[in-house]
Amino acid sequence: MEKIDCKGLSPEVTEYIARLEKQLQEQNAQLQEQSKTVETQKVQIDRLMNVLANFQKTMYGQSSEKSKYVLGEDPNQISLFNEAEAEAKIKAPEPDKVSISGYSRKAKRTKEELAADVPVVEILCELDKDKLDCEECGAKMRDLGKETVREELEIIPAQVRVLRYIRFNYVCENCEKETGEATIVKAPTPAPVIKKSLASASTVAHVMYQKYVNAMPLYRQEKDWANQGVALSRATLANWIIRSANDWLQPLWERMKSHLLQQPVVHADETVIQVLKEEGKKPSSESRMWVYCSGSTSTKPVVLFEYQPTRSGEHARRFLEGFCGYLQTDGYSGYDKVPYVTRCGCWAHQRRKYENAMPKKAVEDSAATIGFEYCNQLFAIEKELAKLTPEERKEKRQEKSKPVLEAYWSWLETVNPLKGSKLGEAITYSINQKDTLCAFLEDGRIELSNNRVENAIRPFVVGRRGWLFSDTKKGANASAVVYSMVETAKSNNLNVYMYLVHIFSKLPELDFKANPELLGDFMPWSDKLPDYCRKTN
Repeated sequence: MEKIDCKGLSPEVTEYIARLEKQLQEQNAQLQEQSKTVETQKVQIDRLMNVLANFQKTMYGQSSEKSKYVLGEDPNQISLFNEAEAEAKIKAPEPDKVSISGYSRKAKRTKEELAADVPVVEILCELDKDKLDCEECGAKMRDLGKETVREELEIIPAQVRVLRYIRFNYVCENCEKETGEATIVKAPTPAPVIKKSLASASTVAHVMYQKYVNAMPLYRQEKDWANQGVALSRATLANWIIRSANDWLQPLWERMKSHLLQQPVVHADETVIQVLKEEGKKPSSESRMWVYCSGSTSTKPVVLFEYQPTRSGEHARRFLEGFCGYLQTDGYSGYDKVPYVTRCGCWAHQRRKYENAMPKKAVEDSAATIGFEYCNQLFAIEKELAKLTPEERKEKRQEKSKPVLEAYWSWLETVNPLKGSKLGEAITYSINQKDTLCAFLEDGRIELSNNRVENAIRPFVVGRRGWLFSDTKKGANASAVVYSMVETAKSNNLNVYMYLVHIFSKLPELDFKANPELLGDFMPWSDKLPDYCRKTN
């Protein structure tokens, strides 16, 4: 506001003008303060609306991140990139619009396809011999042929039985006559999984399979055993898991870890686990289950779980000691403590942040929707390159993905989000993770997202809903080892149950501590595994 020239005016008028000027200044200051309050309230309202929308989506909405669920089915709903390119400071190719195809129903499979690997038992429906006389002439009737009337699936419930090993002993009578001392030979018996226990290879494998594959807590398994007529407490079942995991699976876990550290790409993530009885921690405190897995180009995939009491990046640094390749993770800064690696970011996390920032209905000109579509464009390109070799994929990324990235970073500079808003969080994530988000251009073996390890950790998260917590640290460590064996077996297309039975049947017979090379035959990718360990389809 310009100051009024009061020269030549009476003192009363001058005083009056001064009071007006002071009032105007106070009103301007008040307006500025109110504008700041309104801006703050806008941010708070935006946050609360996002919280409400996320809660409604969690409770009632689709969990899928596919574009058709986020953006809708209308292929003409969003046309974003012309506006984005018009605002870009540098010229970059405009990414094509991602088309969202409609839902296509899978062809219904036949009964033969549904039960292709199930053994078949033929039930012959024949006439009795005394009914083969013809009712018309009394002559004997001959076979005309047979036809299949219908097929049914039959289930044979599990049976529990006691295996009693009875050993024969042999004595040499001739030695006893000549020397007076008997030569006695005892027949060999298979080594037990757990000494002085009822546990067998099949029972331990069954308990592990039920808990870590079918997510059945031990208290429910206890009831299931009782229904079979066997009184086994959950404490006994837990002891079977801990002892067997420590004695027979832990050595395999260590060997699998050595294999993982030699891979060019390692994915890492972590999730919450609660351990009730841990020294120095409250039962309600949170611990972490860390997960590491090999990249998509590995011909011998491996997934490893490791329990740790905290989320400190020191655990990742210690676990990955000796690894010098590409480390693909989310934006957690704790992974910066891992030396001699190239950090690679996750575009799925970036896309998820834009999705959370989008209005309830996708708006054509909203910045969050534009950012979301840029992410979709990168994923669409990756889908086209999925079957290429790493060298070919790198070359095609330079041709197709790099221009999209350049356009994205240019568009990002034009966005001015509200401070503290969900969109602001998405933009800040992009800026802070720019180097890691661009790392996939360096090597065709790097993936666009960290979804591989998130998919590997999902069975643990699903199982956690059933058993909720681990009672002790030993139990948490055993769970990490068993989950590692189970998920790696799945990745190598093995029958998990039969693979565990094979390990518990054969490994106790071997002196693998003196001959560690014997463990190589039990790796999930070993060609020396018996055929019954492999899936038939």
